[in-house]
Amino acid sequence: MALPLLREELALLPGPALADGQPSHTLHDPVRNQFFQIDWSTFEILRRWHLDDPAAIAAAISQETTLHVDSDDLETVLYFLYDNQLLQPAPGSAAEFAYRLKKRKGSKGEWLLHNYLFFRIPLFKPDRWLTRWAGHLDFFYANSFRILTLFVLVFGVIEVYRDWERFTTTLVDMLSWSGMASYGIALVAVKSLHELGHAFTAKRYGCRVPTMGIAFLVLFPMAYTDTNDVWKLTSRQQRLWVAAAGIVTELVIAAWATLAWALLPEGGPKSIAFMLATTTWISSLAINASPFMRFDGYFILSDWLEMPNLHARSFALARWDLRERLFALGEPLPEVFPRRRHRWLVLFAYATWAYRLAIFLGIAALVYAFFIKAVGIFLFAVEIAWFVLLPPFRELQAWRARWPALRKSPRARLSGGIALAVLILLFLPWPTRIAATGLLRPVEQFVVYAPRHAQVTALPVAEGALVKAGSPMIQLSSPDLEARQRVARARFDRLRWQASAGVFDSEQRKQWQVLQEQLATAEAELANIQADSTRYVPLAPFDGRLVNIDPDLKPGVWLGDQEPLARLIAEQNLQVITFLDEDEVALVTAGDHARFFADGLEGPFLNLEVVRIDSDASRTLPEAELSSLYGGSIMVREKKGLLYPEQAIYRVTLKTNTAPQNLAGHSWRGRVVISGTWSAPIWRFVRTAVTLLRRESGF
Repeated sequence: MALPLLREELALLPGPALADGQPSHTLHDPVRNQFFQIDWSTFEILRRWHLDDPAAIAAAISQETTLHVDSDDLETVLYFLYDNQLLQPAPGSAAEFAYRLKKRKGSKGEWLLHNYLFFRIPLFKPDRWLTRWAGHLDFFYANSFRILTLFVLVFGVIEVYRDWERFTTTLVDMLSWSGMASYGIALVAVKSLHELGHAFTAKRYGCRVPTMGIAFLVLFPMAYTDTNDVWKLTSRQQRLWVAAAGIVTELVIAAWATLAWALLPEGGPKSIAFMLATTTWISSLAINASPFMRFDGYFILSDWLEMPNLHARSFALARWDLRERLFALGEPLPEVFPRRRHRWLVLFAYATWAYRLAIFLGIAALVYAFFIKAVGIFLFAVEIAWFVLLPPFRELQAWRARWPALRKSPRARLSGGIALAVLILLFLPWPTRIAATGLLRPVEQFVVYAPRHAQVTALPVAEGALVKAGSPMIQLSSPDLEARQRVARARFDRLRWQASAGVFDSEQRKQWQVLQEQLATAEAELANIQADSTRYVPLAPFDGRLVNIDPDLKPGVWLGDQEPLARLIAEQNLQVITFLDEDEVALVTAGDHARFFADGLEGPFLNLEVVRIDSDASRTLPEAELSSLYGGSIMVREKKGLLYPEQAIYRVTLKTNTAPQNLAGHSWRGRVVISGTWSAPIWRFVRTAVTLLRRESGF
């Protein structure tokens, strides 16, 4: 069988030695600027491709080298060349190439989807400019510059440590419009230098840099530099330096910016130096150094492991591992690696999938939030479908293609049974345990507050003493109130005498009606003052114990308006107050049992019973001890002395009839665990999802 001709413009370049020691070569397609790494046997086959006969090629390789190739090896190489369009087109193959081009482009919708998810805009062709300037930057690659940068970093860190308080204050100052503008300027500058670091390093090793520009990943802009020519390099260390040049550039900038912050006067340049010394390089390490996306960290790791196409190869291995664990089909490995590397690659693939799932869900949420509602919903659905649902769907299709083998596999039947059992457990009702922060306190309590212009007269009850209902708890006085009372009493007595004497005086009889009205007004005023005076001798509304008496109280002390003086608590039962969100409160009914565990596990452990559930959400949180501001778990915001919950919460009251006697007069914060109604675990998630969809789909 005659072999098809290779394309004449292809270039075969020497490559680095592979991990197993065999030599490799790089096949360069200059039309598409693509590089293919080939092993020793493929190189020997291509060297003898001109023999135009598979048997002759195999015989020549066996005679001239220590390799042994067969027809399967030649067929694999032929398929590789055909699939990557490295062969000359045969006569009459135009229709086939047109079909492959159409299939690669896809429909207009697919083209729009792919270009929305990722596209590049080339802005510059910097190769000639880089060639002109590359020789002038040798100093930055010298060991002397590295040592100088290290000394600068040490000196800058020492200066920052000596002025740490001002350094942290600079971070607060950046939270302003001018600070954010400085951050934007610093970010654009450092990312430009990041890309120039890649470009100049690649040019230093003789590589061509055809374009630089901006790439958009789901409409999020990021700079890029085309350094595909680094695949021509036979030195793995040189490729590592090109891949790491951007991150190293940012770290060098951060080192010099740290010293600049210490030396510059206050102003815009100092703020920019602060941003370069802190947040920009940290964000670069968090994003560019990550090997889970195809950024710098991925290429660094690929070159370090000597594994091009690291993601694709690890994903194929992880898919094989997943199928073998679930179904034990006995399929051959996609690639054979040493045991430790095999295990590491599988774990790396799983970690990459988890990382990408979190990133893509975040991107979908951002896309939804930053566009108008109709467009946001559509783009959110596209993100979820393409990045989250499509990969599992493709794996299910692969399982479907293996259905005849799955039916015969005992492991597959076992995995199916386990999956069915998990589904049943998700849909079967289970007893629910709802945990929340609660406050244990007496059922009845009364706080004594000071009225206006009050002065302590006497303290008839000691701290912790029992008080009968109707007994005075504290005696106060108010000279202002007493003066008003004397004036009102005198006016009342005078008007009453005038009204009674009007019977005998003709002049008074003429004013009798007016006197009666004035007398009624004076009597009402006197009654009002007398009612106010009762506030200065507060009486116990129920039998209880007086606690929390202000230790500074003593006769003669003046008090502020509404100053808390003491608290009267009932001696009988205790109750627990807790708050649940709208999902949890639906699982609780009156009569459900619960347990209370005090914080720190040093307080009481009590059996409780739900007695009341508010039907309306609480607008404020009276129990400040349960708020996040005071160590609780309920997120609140404070406004004018009131605590407003950040989300809808419902007040739940629980009682205990067997409280120990030593708890009387005490309040405890702790954990309440309520045994709610039985519910299917999946139902809560379904209800939350439906509620979210209904709320967000409205216009």
